[in-house]
Amino acid sequence: MTAQQWLLGADGAALVMAVVSGVAESRRNRRSSLDRHGWVPWRGLQIAMIFAMLALTILALKAG
Repeated sequence: MTAQQWLLGADGAALVMAVVSGVAESRRNRRSSLDRHGWVPWRGLQIAMIFAMLALTILALKAG
């Protein structure tokens, strides 16, 4: 495998994690019991994954 393929694979993993984080944040916002709050910062995780996707895409395009 080339470096570009590795970077695009990591880019895909970041995309999946960003989608999962978005779904989890949506579920947290629609919860029925407001007393049951979570401890994972889904929104921050989603933003971090979007920045990671951007960086990995730029690196993959430069590697290719």
